[in-house]
Amino acid sequence: MTAPRQPLTSLSPDELAAVRAEQQTAYDALVAAGLKLDLTRGKPSSEQLDLSDGLLALPTTAYAPDGTDTRNYGGLLGLTELRAVFAELLGLDLNQVSAQGSSSLTLMKEVLSFLWLKGGVDSERPWGAEEKVTFICPVPGYDRHFALLEWFGIDMVTVPMHDDGPDVDAVAALVKDDASIKGMWLVPTYANPTGQVTSLEVAERLSSMPTAAPDFKIFWDNAYALHHLTAEETKSADIVSLAAVAGHPHRPVVFASTSKITYAGAGVAFVGGSAETVAWYTQNLGFGSIGPDKVNQLRHLEFFKDAAGVRAHMAKHRAILAPKFAEVVRILEERLGGLEVATWNNPAGGYFINLDVLPGTASRVIELAKAAGVALTPAGSSFPRKHDPDDTNIRLAPSFPALPELTAAMEAVATCVLLAAAETLGA
Repeated sequence: MTAPRQPLTSLSPDELAAVRAEQQTAYDALVAAGLKLDLTRGKPSSEQLDLSDGLLALPTTAYAPDGTDTRNYGGLLGLTELRAVFAELLGLDLNQVSAQGSSSLTLMKEVLSFLWLKGGVDSERPWGAEEKVTFICPVPGYDRHFALLEWFGIDMVTVPMHDDGPDVDAVAALVKDDASIKGMWLVPTYANPTGQVTSLEVAERLSSMPTAAPDFKIFWDNAYALHHLTAEETKSADIVSLAAVAGHPHRPVVFASTSKITYAGAGVAFVGGSAETVAWYTQNLGFGSIGPDKVNQLRHLEFFKDAAGVRAHMAKHRAILAPKFAEVVRILEERLGGLEVATWNNPAGGYFINLDVLPGTASRVIELAKAAGVALTPAGSSFPRKHDPDDTNIRLAPSFPALPELTAAMEAVATCVLLAAAETLGA
């Protein structure tokens, strides 16, 4: 079935009724097919996880290159040699990064907890002692960021994401006079879910803008810094150096992990920033830890060897992921192109494709897909408290299904988008 190229909004009532009937027939066939497909979360596929199975035979020794016995207590900062590898990849100095457990989200919660209970390097008092704490949240954004803030009881104010990053004029205006605004989230490279890359110019303004709160933080979640979908590797802005030059060295806190590089549940996560920020984190961490899993860190060091080894490994991921992303875009263009009922991005990296459907229909699309056996991320997930004011945004996660399953799922999604649009326009 070939979708009409004429925009649905320009069709006559009779023509629109015909489109609706056609899509209803296609949708009924989907329901009858008994699909069981899942596009809800950006998980690595089994094929991607297999790329790291060499880890299972490592490490070959208990001793790190500097002589550290990884089986014993100590080493709160993590293995020096592994920190050096990822410091290079993340554009940090060695004393600006710490290697910890498998989850960067856990590190984000720890940093927030330390700020809440003790305050930061540049804080006048603990954040928990403030009358009100607010975070800026670029939208669409990462649902787990928002959930973490909600769990803390931190207020959220949104700003839109543009092609060059968050609306920096809106951010600057918000932070200038409101001391309750203590921080903001940002996925700077291949943002979740929109795929944008924060430009150097935007990063410079975020680093240098005046803020009413002296201890304002940028939670720089560089989760996808190495997840390129093309041979051209986008370089993240050096937020730590920019902030230091601007006179706000402690403003950024950097997060990253190998969760989608090696094993999602058994990788290594990193927290970085100024040397003082890393020392502050380590000091607070020491009250609840005597050191991370250094055996696992040594395993990763032996597996990668150096930064070039990480980049070579990521090229193998790209070979698996790029065809999946291309297939999603192909189907969207073939089925929905020219109809003016949806827009989408074609990201150069990351784990998601952002689909915006006709305002007021995202919930209906997801409802239709669920009834047809295709699980999508719940409507509103890319917004704080799951409230998308326009009910338009859908996050697509192409990584986990096999290519034939992905094709079937996206054909179903396109049908649901068309049916929901025809229902709304014909009402």
